[in-house]
Amino acid sequence: MEPMLLIPLFLVPSLVLVTSLYFIFIFSSNKSLSSSDVDPSSYPPGKTGWPVFGETIEFLNTARKGVPEIFIRERMKKYSKDIFRTSLLGESVAVLCGPAGNKFLFSNENKLVVAWWPKTVEKIFPSPSNISGQAEAKKMRKLLPQFLKPEALHRYIPIMDRVVMQHLDREWDNKKEITVFPLAKNYTFGLACHLFVSIDDPARIQELGKPFGDLAGGLLSFPIDLPGTAFNIGIKASKYIRNELVKIIKQRKIDLEEKTALPTQDILSYMLLAVDDDGNFMDELDIANKILGLLIGGHDTASAAITFIVKYLAELPYVYDGVRKEQMEIASTKGPGELLNWDDIQKMKYSWNVACEVMRLAPPLQGAFREAIGDISFGGFSVPKGWKLYWSAHSTHKNAKYFSEPEKFDPTRFEGNGPAPYTYIPFGGGPRMCPGKEYARLEILVFMYHVVRRYKWEKILPDEKIVVDPMPAPAKGLPIRLQSQVI
Repeated sequence: MEPMLLIPLFLVPSLVLVTSLYFIFIFSSNKSLSSSDVDPSSYPPGKTGWPVFGETIEFLNTARKGVPEIFIRERMKKYSKDIFRTSLLGESVAVLCGPAGNKFLFSNENKLVVAWWPKTVEKIFPSPSNISGQAEAKKMRKLLPQFLKPEALHRYIPIMDRVVMQHLDREWDNKKEITVFPLAKNYTFGLACHLFVSIDDPARIQELGKPFGDLAGGLLSFPIDLPGTAFNIGIKASKYIRNELVKIIKQRKIDLEEKTALPTQDILSYMLLAVDDDGNFMDELDIANKILGLLIGGHDTASAAITFIVKYLAELPYVYDGVRKEQMEIASTKGPGELLNWDDIQKMKYSWNVACEVMRLAPPLQGAFREAIGDISFGGFSVPKGWKLYWSAHSTHKNAKYFSEPEKFDPTRFEGNGPAPYTYIPFGGGPRMCPGKEYARLEILVFMYHVVRRYKWEKILPDEKIVVDPMPAPAKGLPIRLQSQVI
């Protein structure tokens, strides 16, 4: 009998994806050969699943069904609430759970663990300086605080205000029905283009937006670089965007020399003028790669969060009314044409509590991998050097031990001191807190300020399925029916 005939049909799409992912790791990953002498009897409890595929099919299927927490919850119950072993993407993986596991991984970055991702990513995001992706990430975390410091963030708010209004004028106004998710991606990508590289022409943003979609599609695809394959299209898209960014960078150099651009204009100007410890400037391709990564990171997760905020406000009229009341009170203090400022944002307490509760129930980032750079002990078990470790928001976000009635939507959870440390982690935590958290807060709140004042809406598909691939999203993009409000 043919082996494929033994596989249920509903597993075929997942199997194709798993096969792709497996070959990504086989062909493009330099696996760490463990030199550990850890006794296998001290490994965390768990199972490795099928040969080659491990438990990856189950991991992906629960995500595609919109319930990724089930994979984590079942194994915590069966094996250990602190740590369990599994096999994902052809790798031995220890999943650390709960606040203690989260704290351990976040606090030991570059001490006991390092960030880990497929080497295939480096084929789409090649490093021109031939240094590791981990070293590049460390360099970026040193650069970002300058761009995201409080005085810079204060300046971004009026810009965000104008960008949101232009977006709603163009994409939402005079429409009876819209699909939220793709429009949310347009907004966050356009904002990132505006703030990072000062591109504000809608046609130019749309021109760059298409290859960004192709690039994302190539990241988790079968790694065959032949014409027409998703991987090939992703590589070409990455090269195209990088070349376009180099053109922008060359022109910005001229503008800076001629003083028609400001040194503080955006992160591109900052990178062009920044020097390393040896007094050297970054080269153009290096800057292009970093901007490329920022443009992706600056809009993917925020667009998912905004989409789910719109979803929950449609489902929960009393929450919508609370957000609108708060935002109308802020608007009443503004003069005609006056833009939002930092003080206005600080008044949006209930709105941010609502956004936080949305990200608890539908975290844009499900979790992330690390790699053990030495033998590790945790929870009474040993994790050998070279193993991968994984933290998951789902070990705490919907856990009744940390959030009572975890399926209930309750923004009051975030009043006062809020959740216990390391239980609410949509932005990571501790030293590994996402440096873009405050940027994301601003772009979300400015959007909420305008959208609830302008519109009321209802879902067109009441029971639309949620899928996670790799971020959560409504399966049909969340189509809604709009009704304009008087403001």
